[in-house]
Amino acid sequence: MSGQDRTGPGASPSFAQAPVGVTLGVAAAVLSSIGTVWIAGLMFLVVADVIGRNFMNAPITGVAEIAGRSVVAIVFLQVSHAIMQGRLTRADFLIRGIGARLPVLRTTLERGFSIFGAVVFALIVWASWGKTMSSWTTAEFFGVQGVFTIPTFPFRAITIIGATLACLTCLYRAAHLDDSSKADAS
Repeated sequence: MSGQDRTGPGASPSFAQAPVGVTLGVAAAVLSSIGTVWIAGLMFLVVADVIGRNFMNAPITGVAEIAGRSVVAIVFLQVSHAIMQGRLTRADFLIRGIGARLPVLRTTLERGFSIFGAVVFALIVWASWGKTMSSWTTAEFFGVQGVFTIPTFPFRAITIIGATLACLTCLYRAAHLDDSSKADAS
């Protein structure tokens, strides 16, 4: 099976099924890779702050603010890839148990989960849009003025981009669950 190793009813659809799947898969993988690099950079920043604080009495200013905003940004960078791969956190033991006895019910649950996810991510985009545009036009920042500040727009934009891609990947999974079940049955 190209693009995926997961099998069984309700498994993730293959990226090769359509150009849309390939595009979503590549976009999700790119954002996830950026999130992974960000995690590594954040890890080095925190370690450098700890070393500076404890051994040189010279902490790095703004690490707490950067780390706090980074966690949210990293989640939104990586969530669409988790959705596309069928690895979003859930009660998998229950889904597998149902799928073993009633594959049609499993596919229905997977589709419902994907549609509900699309609605949730669309609501996140809708709720975040105004604040994101406001942060752009007002040059909003967070931190302590005169000590450390950073603009909020990039972090808010990542939320919009990540939630939009997550919504699209949820819709893609919902539309292609039957295709992957048929391919796995053969």
